[in-house]
Amino acid sequence: MPERPTKLSRITTFRGPERTPEGETITDQYGGTPIDRDPAGDLFDRSTDLRVVRLRLFLALVTMFAIPVGIAVPVIYGLTVGRGESVILPTVGTIVVAMLLGVLAVWLARRVLEPAERLDRARVVLEDAYARARAESLRDSLTGLGNHRAFQEELERQWVTARRHNGRLALAIIDLDEFQRINEVEGHVGGDRVLVTAAATLTAGLRRSDRVFRIGGDEFAVLMPGADDEESYLSLRRVLATALEGSGGRIRNPGASAPMPWSFSAGIAAIPGAAGDRATLFREADSALVWGKRHGRTCVTVFDPEKHGMAAERPIAEVAAQVARVVASGALKTVFQPIFDLRTGQPRGYEALTRPMPGSGFADPSELFAAAEAVGRTVELDIACLSTSISAFARLGLTGSLTLNLSPRTLETDEFSVHSLVQILQRHGVNPNRVVIELTEREAVEDLDRLIRAVESCRAAGMRIAADDVGAGNAGLRLLAQLRFDIVKIDLSLVQGGAVRATSHEVVRTLKDLADRWGALVIAEGVETAEQLLFVRSLGIRAGQGYLLGRPSETPLTTPLDLDAVLHGDGDWLANRLRAAPV
Repeated sequence: MPERPTKLSRITTFRGPERTPEGETITDQYGGTPIDRDPAGDLFDRSTDLRVVRLRLFLALVTMFAIPVGIAVPVIYGLTVGRGESVILPTVGTIVVAMLLGVLAVWLARRVLEPAERLDRARVVLEDAYARARAESLRDSLTGLGNHRAFQEELERQWVTARRHNGRLALAIIDLDEFQRINEVEGHVGGDRVLVTAAATLTAGLRRSDRVFRIGGDEFAVLMPGADDEESYLSLRRVLATALEGSGGRIRNPGASAPMPWSFSAGIAAIPGAAGDRATLFREADSALVWGKRHGRTCVTVFDPEKHGMAAERPIAEVAAQVARVVASGALKTVFQPIFDLRTGQPRGYEALTRPMPGSGFADPSELFAAAEAVGRTVELDIACLSTSISAFARLGLTGSLTLNLSPRTLETDEFSVHSLVQILQRHGVNPNRVVIELTEREAVEDLDRLIRAVESCRAAGMRIAADDVGAGNAGLRLLAQLRFDIVKIDLSLVQGGAVRATSHEVVRTLKDLADRWGALVIAEGVETAEQLLFVRSLGIRAGQGYLLGRPSETPLTTPLDLDAVLHGDGDWLANRLRAAPV
């Protein structure tokens, strides 16, 4: 969630994208990985470069000019010489005609190139705005560090690199001690000052190759490539000593008589080790952190499977069996988040969000779907989730549309059948015309032609197609260029950033204008403040969802919104709605 910007010169772990001198690439400073300058991949085809257009047009006009002149000159001169007449007049005439044709060709070229040049300038502006907005969406504005999304992307890169080269990688999860008390005693301004100082202390005390991220309120993560658990332990102990003893450990609060102390606890996990994937590595570090905080705080703890009560890695057969049990037993529940009309406040429909039941062996949906992907049972799980969601929707008798999340990989497979989905809908009395298939992007598209056929089959059955989380990454924009969507859902990072940053504002406006030209409905995701609601309404966005409007619940609210009360900060009204719709 965006916070007010704070400049901090010492924190340089994440600086966002920069252009090379040639201006053709963008370098991701927190990962050091060049990124294609076209933010949407295939959305901007380089074969339509304006220089190529100019060259082709020039060659076409020269050819059109040269052919008639080349034919006319020999004929005219042959006739003139054959009659014994002077060649002066035909020569002058030929020159005049050639000049007129040349002027006409130049005029035509200018008329053709003017709109192309305007389009090229607009494309460059959009590319630059998107690159800046993406950089901002990966930055924690308070500390200047990379945020949770930046951490996930960098962890994936570092994990792949370490595994490919049989290298070492350490991950540390850091939590500030008694941060709630600091907020209560010093206020949120004092708490923010502690966070900024902690970020600066961590960045200054670690190696230049280490990457520091703020991944939660008072939680940080550090990636240390090339380090094992012992080296990372020593590094963080030195930083903790600095926090406790030096200027980095005490915050001078203006007006206070004494500096304010602070400290942290850290958990470390590393590879080579027991972790078989990056999610397990994160859980190991988090388990070590939790154990350390429960046994005294202000410590650095290295993960130990026996001491910290967590298996290093479950066998694939066990994971597959557990996913199969969830699918077979239907150990799933569905919560619904309402989508509201931002002009009238009426609910337009509900997005179904499926979660594993307690005792299923999976803590959250991301863990469940990651396990299903690892054992090749994503399609089975997707179909089970569809059935659970449709059944719950029909049982509650909800009105409006039903949005179902579906992976493109599922639509590409032979196991998925639109006919089977229609049968499930008919069995529960849900008209396909009320269904929206929202394409999620857990996995990359492999067979685009098959995906397009499946999408068109869903549309032929009466369903609408939505693009999910547009603006969250390149994949969403690529799908926009490859498929026709009825609904475009703008990612919460752009919605929340657009209310406070001009770059995100312009990207949201551009996406909205693009959807309008297609005749697609735009839905703003992640609306959590009155300022964000005012922002999306000012752009003419007609629908939205988010915690400010309605929280996900097994029994969602069906009453209209009082939009004026939301915008004017009627706290009693909002509190009543939240109490009526527990998570």
